[in-house]
Amino acid sequence: MSAIAPVLDRIDENLDQSLERLFGLLRVKSISTDPAFAPDCRKAAEWLVADLKTIGFDASVRDTPGHPMVVAHHDGPEGSPHVLFYGHYDVQPVDPLNLWEDDPFDPKIKEMAPGIKVITGRGSSDDKGQLMLFVEACRAWKEVHGGLPCKITLLFEGEEESGSPSLKPFLEANAQELKADFAMVCDTGMWDRETPAICVGLRGLVGEEVIVHAANRDLHSGEYGGAAANPVRILAKVLADIHDDNGRVTIAGFYDGVEETPAQVLQSWEALGETAENFLGEVGLAIPAGEKGRSVLELTWARPTAEFNGIIGGYTGKGFKTVIAAEASAKVSFRLVHQQNPDKIRAAFRDFVRARIPADCSVEFHEHGGSPAIQLSYDSPFLGKAKDALSDEWPKQTVMLAMGGSIPIVGDFQNFLGMESLLVGFALPDDRIHSPNEKYDLTSFHKGQRSWARILHALTRS
Repeated sequence: MSAIAPVLDRIDENLDQSLERLFGLLRVKSISTDPAFAPDCRKAAEWLVADLKTIGFDASVRDTPGHPMVVAHHDGPEGSPHVLFYGHYDVQPVDPLNLWEDDPFDPKIKEMAPGIKVITGRGSSDDKGQLMLFVEACRAWKEVHGGLPCKITLLFEGEEESGSPSLKPFLEANAQELKADFAMVCDTGMWDRETPAICVGLRGLVGEEVIVHAANRDLHSGEYGGAAANPVRILAKVLADIHDDNGRVTIAGFYDGVEETPAQVLQSWEALGETAENFLGEVGLAIPAGEKGRSVLELTWARPTAEFNGIIGGYTGKGFKTVIAAEASAKVSFRLVHQQNPDKIRAAFRDFVRARIPADCSVEFHEHGGSPAIQLSYDSPFLGKAKDALSDEWPKQTVMLAMGGSIPIVGDFQNFLGMESLLVGFALPDDRIHSPNEKYDLTSFHKGQRSWARILHALTRS
């Protein structure tokens, strides 16, 4: 009999008890951004440590300048891989409370539609429900086989929902202890209710604020119009020049390090059936605005962008004022992919702008963060094993997708610990994370446990 079969059976048998444990964690009001809930955040960390010790983990609460970390270790067979699993136990505030159908910290099982049951409560999806899937998979392994299939380190954070201020210093200070062969991150989701997903790419980011200065004061547009430089017009022209008629960015060197997505991956995305009409229809649009000839999934998952997030200049109050402003500003963000260098993108953008500023005007810049993209190798061996393991559990084959945004911890693991990350989660798009009436599909909770057990089994087989 395969080593995995009795583990899956045990997960099935333990479902009710695993729900009771999750409900116990969900009842803890671990809202990290509000200092009033600091004792609750510590209580959640202590709850996890106590639970992990029942499985045999060497677990402890680690103090930080903010909310504590939970670190736990468990040995595995000689020569087996060492994996680091990350999740976070803190949650978002529940405001506005009047929009919740039930107490957000009194979890329940509800039937949302015939045959579809969900777990309700703050943190049920983001991220307590997700991290407990892995804990329960480890519990079943330990109960069946007396040990785990590989060496496992757990890192549960208590500040993810409030910017993770303590995380980078903690990783630096404890790099030797936390370093593993690779990391596994659970803070992601599925494509749909039947299709599991592995995230293989996260776009990076460069944020810039640009301010164009012209006259030394606002000017009367009748007296000076046509003669004086208008910073609003200058800035509008600069921004318009950034894209050509085909939607490509015209900044020199912008596409350095950008690779084409493999054809087989593009085909798998096409098979998902997402159309521009469906994707954009929800927001009242229908026509893709990026690079021509590319699907909306490729545009949002695998292509770099330059977007304008705000423009300010002149009189913007009610009524009308005939003025030529002394200055105009814009906030510009670049989403990066593959090997694009954030520092080079920033420098190239500034050179692009400076070249278009009249000699009697000036420009200043303010930096608003930057991080490189994260891209897993599509032929990574542990990626392939995880893909097959998920496909064995769910009705449909695993899709390898990317994310338009970023998950900072993945970059931190790469930068501080030199590890790639496997991003697997079982949240659904309608889980209402960060919103009232957050929920987590009961099938996700059940089959998610089975999925992690299968992944552990697959990763430890030669």
